[in-house]
Amino acid sequence: MKWGTKYGPEYVNRLYAMVRRHLAGDFKFVCLTDDAAGIRSEVECYPIPPLDLELAPGQVDRAWKKLTTFEADLHGLRGTALFIDLDVVIVGSLDEFFEYPGEFLIIHDYERPWRRRRITGNSSVYRFELGAHPDVLAYFRRNMDKVQEEFRNEQTYLSDFMYRKGTLAYWPEAWCPSFKYHGIPVWPTNYWKEPFVPEGAKIMVFHGECNPPDALAGRRNRRFRFIRPARWITQFWQT
Repeated sequence: MKWGTKYGPEYVNRLYAMVRRHLAGDFKFVCLTDDAAGIRSEVECYPIPPLDLELAPGQVDRAWKKLTTFEADLHGLRGTALFIDLDVVIVGSLDEFFEYPGEFLIIHDYERPWRRRRITGNSSVYRFELGAHPDVLAYFRRNMDKVQEEFRNEQTYLSDFMYRKGTLAYWPEAWCPSFKYHGIPVWPTNYWKEPFVPEGAKIMVFHGECNPPDALAGRRNRRFRFIRPARWITQFWQT
């Protein structure tokens, strides 16, 4: 999905190229977007289904639009869908993401000393059958204010909803590591060692403070947290 101006078409184009290099066989690559300009012809672009969610002045977008992937009829699309955020770098085969057993699979959100992870998933990468879970979106549309009061963002709501349905499951922990938590050498070695791809990784997730071009340039958005340029990104993040 791509909306607004934070990510340009180059993110979609690179993601398609990475998927093509790391997924065997034929597949349909779809982008739900409010602006298809500049997106390569191999990508099928469709409008994002309306959510009718208005943000109050100063309110942060919590990615609720992702829930529209659970429309009962998403532009007539059918089959198994693997949702992948734009700001990731694919570093290994994607084949097993379509083979791993489970009705709904998501990243188990990264556990840190200050965070109680429990059931929450990280929705940078999740798999589901198109049209199989329209109740996720239907409930949200009927209870937008209530859901936003109870849940910080779409992934906490989605995880809770699927858990209550008995369909929540997680990818193997090594498959989708966090760049900022798992790919940066510990202090003080971060000053002389470059960021790295953890063993067993298939998709490196860039969430929060740092996107692939920032990491490649050795930039972090928080002061006093030095990283060297993550030169490994040039091997994978390309068209």
